[in-house]
Order: sequence, then C-alpha cells, then structure tokens
Amino acid sequence: MIKLKAIWLEFFRNERHDDHWWKRKQQRNKERGADIKRIRGHGRVYRQLHYDHQIWYEYLLHITYVTKQNKRIYLEEQVTPFQFRLVNNEVVDHHNVSLLPNREKPVTIAPRTDSRSTSISAERFTYDRRAAVKYAEHWWNDYNPDFEKFAVDCTNYVSQCLLAGGAPMEGAPVREDGWWYQDRNWSFSWAVAHSMRWYLSGSTSGLRGLEVEKPEELYPGDVICYDFQGDGRWDHNTIVVAKDEKGMPLVNAHTDNSRHRYWSYEDSSAWTEQIKYKFFRIGMT
Repeated sequence: MIKLKAIWLEFFRNERHDDHWWKRKQQRNKERGADIKRIRGHGRVYRQLHYDHQIWYEYLLHITYVTKQNKRIYLEEQVTPFQFRLVNNEVVDHHNVSLLPNREKPVTIAPRTDSRSTSISAERFTYDRRAAVKYAEHWWNDYNPDFEKFAVDCTNYVSQCLLAGGAPMEGAPVREDGWWYQDRNWSFSWAVAHSMRWYLSGSTSGLRGLEVEKPEELYPGDVICYDFQGDGRWDHNTIVVAKDEKGMPLVNAHTDNSRHRYWSYEDSSAWTEQIKYKFFRIGMT
C-alpha cells in the first residue's frame, strides 16, 4: 500500500529548502503580516500509467494552509496533481504536474451586439455578487455537470460564477461573438483566458468590466486576469471571493483548484517575474 502522506511530507520537506514557490509564498506572507501556522495535506491516487516496464502514479494533493493575519484566521486550500514512480520501493521523479497555460496562438474576441445575437442583452444589469461568490465557493473543487469540463478549466469556472451572479449572455451561436454558453457549445470568451480578458476590456453591454489600477479596488465577485510570461498572452483568470485584513483580494480558481488563495499567485509554478495582471470590477463601466 502506498503511503501518500509520507511521500508528500518527504517531498515537501525537501522542496521548501529550495528557491521556489515556497520561499515566494513565505516572503509574501511576511510582507502582508501573515504567518502560516499549520499545513495539512492528504492525497488520492487517481491514475496509474504503465510505460517501459515502469509504473507512474498520479495523485491529487489537497493542501490546507491555516494562516493567521493579526487576529484573523484564514483557511487557504489548493488541490494540485503530483506524479512519482517506484524503483525498488523507493520514490523517484516525484514532481508537480500542474497544467501550465495553453501557449497556443490566442483568440481575441471583439464584443458585438447585432441581429445574430440570440440571447439576452442589456444596457445595464444588476450583478448579484453574493450569488457569484456562493457559486464559486460551492464548486471550487468540483464540477457542475450542467457545463462542459475542460482540462484548463479556469475561465469556464469563472464564467459560471459570473452567470450565477446574473451576468447576461449574448452572441450565440457565433463562437467569436459575445459571451455565452448554449447547448454544450460556447463562445471563446466563455472558456479561453485570453479571450475573456479582452472581452471584459471592450464589452459595452451584457457582461462588462471596469478596469481598475489596484487589486485592493476589487470586491468579491470581481475578476483578475494573469499573463504569467508578460508576453501579451493572457493565461489564467480567477474570481475574488473575499478580502484579507489589509483589504487585498483572496481568490478561487480552477485547473489547479484553489480556494482563498492570495491574489498575486506568487506560489504558482507558472509565476514569473514578468507577470502582468488586469483587474476588472464586474457590472460597471
């Protein structure tokens, strides 16, 4: 029987001494006056891969960080895929297999409303932030069967949250138009991080966002977009679900499923020093 907890603990003890995401996470917590008091982790093997007379084990590691910031306690959760193989009962090649963003040529969506739009369009809509956050909390580590599930699921998840908050869809059935999900089909802006970022920048009806300069200007229910390489190809989206004691956003996300993660993502394996962010307040122009 494979003891995942022991395997992960040994891995984590070794990793935390390296110059990588753990040091960045610790440094960011220090700057925000927060301290990780406890770390809990448990894993579940979900696949065995047989290749060249070897067996690779893939498992999902669910980590919970208990963090104290002044007098407030936060629970941050992340579910990350790992992989290892056994050689003579020794664990080797144990590493994170997080899905990195798709670096293919992105699709930029131009918002439009014309005679082809078959869904509801609105000059203004009332955004129910509580409903959006409630949905984000319920589905942060699960998948609503009413929607398609993607290998890179971050934007699909954020879109579902926005829809739960009352954002109106428009543009169907043309995938390059608007923002919509219909009959197991969807616009690029619904599911592609780069497309959503540009749609939020340009939309003047239906779902739209007001770009703000600083993350502390966001409220629960708002959206943050990430360009990890800083090359103009937007890779990831999250939804704000709470604020910490200093008024900084805590976010939920899919792909590497995360709950109440600090907004800057410096503990991500995809993070680089060239990272760029966009901050969108939803439902306002």
